[in-house]
Amino acid sequence: MDSKGFQRDIARVDTPCFIIDEGAIEKNLKILDSVQKEAGCKILLALKAYAAYCTFPLISKYLCGVCASGLNEAKLGKEEFGKEVHTFAPGFSDSEFDEVVKNSTHIVFNSFSQLEKFKSSVKGRKIGLRVNPEKSVAGVKFGVYDPCTKNSRLGIKAQEFSGKSLEGVSGLHFHCLCEQGVEPLEEVLKVFMDKFDPYIKKMSWVNFGGGHHITKADYDVGKLIKIIVDFKKRYPNIQEVYLEPGEAVVLNSGYMAASVLDIIHSGKDIAILDTSVESHILDVLITRNEPGAYVPEIMGAGVAGKFKFNYVLGGVSCAAGDVIGEYSFPKQLKVGDKLVFLDMAYYTIVKTNTFNGVNLPSIFLLDNSGKLKLVKKFRYSDFKGRL
Repeated sequence: MDSKGFQRDIARVDTPCFIIDEGAIEKNLKILDSVQKEAGCKILLALKAYAAYCTFPLISKYLCGVCASGLNEAKLGKEEFGKEVHTFAPGFSDSEFDEVVKNSTHIVFNSFSQLEKFKSSVKGRKIGLRVNPEKSVAGVKFGVYDPCTKNSRLGIKAQEFSGKSLEGVSGLHFHCLCEQGVEPLEEVLKVFMDKFDPYIKKMSWVNFGGGHHITKADYDVGKLIKIIVDFKKRYPNIQEVYLEPGEAVVLNSGYMAASVLDIIHSGKDIAILDTSVESHILDVLITRNEPGAYVPEIMGAGVAGKFKFNYVLGGVSCAAGDVIGEYSFPKQLKVGDKLVFLDMAYYTIVKTNTFNGVNLPSIFLLDNSGKLKLVKKFRYSDFKGRL
């Protein structure tokens, strides 16, 4: 990315807006593709994390498909990605299931009762079951996102397989990680193999789920490749091993620009921005009380106390808790200044909403030639139309 050119572009765009860096995505894709080739696995894009389909023509050149969490994501995957579509939901409804099948290549059930209810309707598609290895690793960072927490509604436990028919089932799926390295996967996989070994031997494919931080600088890619290769050697019946990361595909490839609307003082200096955690950065709220609470980084800023000038950054909605956090800056902020939040592609664009009538951020694409292109500008009709 041309930093000077980027700053010039930021200066002329209306805020709030997301900016997706195509070059940064391709850098991640090349790493993921090397894993696919060396490990002999397939990698899917998790649409629940990132679904900005303006970049699907690029991503589909490298990845084998998408994983969806219901009908709308499955339709988007089929229409815009055009490769494999693996659809899992905690529960499928009667009214939507036939259309889910139509738009999917793989259907993954969350219970034996759903399998029995719907499997006769799954024609020409591969059927999988999501299992729960009961190995909790994600809670170290985000307990709220731990799929293996006590009383989790996600996945079938090993003891539930006793006496159940696996006729028609060709794959098993587990998902236990959240933005983690290869070591937690190693822990989970050991438990998965110990508990589900007899059933793995009856399958032709396995999905290791998402949460793999494969493109993070300190991730041990070589160890991941070895783990997958060793797993396939242990289970020669397994023809395909899938991974379905979201964040790893678009890590460090997204920005959100916001402007300072006002500066007030209430014990501390407070900068009011034209964005909102309630509407645009929900993970700030969701993880606020977690051990690894999410606080987005800002270009050129630091944690409170690092630089001379400290500000609490508040959102534009009327919610009292609409506060992003406290940051410090080398220069005083003034009305009209633009702030650039970093790493804002995953679990942001897909979660935005119009609470309090706050406009959705526009979406820009920074293409490989360095040109900034407007993809979508949202208007009053987008707010009114959903109500």
